[in-house]
Amino acid sequence: MNRIVLDTNCLLQILPTRSPFHQMWNDILSGRVSLCVNSEILYEYEEILSQKTTAEIAHNVVEAIARLASTVFQESYIHFALIVQDVDDNKFVDCAIVTGARYVVTNGSHFDILKQIPWPKVDVITLNDFMKEMND
Repeated sequence: MNRIVLDTNCLLQILPTRSPFHQMWNDILSGRVSLCVNSEILYEYEEILSQKTTAEIAHNVVEAIARLASTVFQESYIHFALIVQDVDDNKFVDCAIVTGARYVVTNGSHFDILKQIPWPKVDVITLNDFMKEMND
């Protein structure tokens, strides 16, 4: 099973049924992909989804993620502060570290700094590249 942390912008891309990335949402729901989250991430998911859709849809998506047996929920008590360009995104990095996630899946270029940091090692992959890897 692929254990990942999913950036909010990627979550927005996988939800629409007409999206070329929608299969990833199905993979999450089926347990083929295991999402790693913490309360900060779930809060951001719900906040941004509410802005882009409705509060009800946002709540249902977050509730579905939280109830999945394959979801790994782990609070991050250590904050590594590895991303300085957008410090709000450190919650994704910290979650990846504490859960041992294989990747942070993101299209955000400010995560590229992680490729230069030898420890703690956090692998970053774009949504498109992750989908290609899943289909190989």
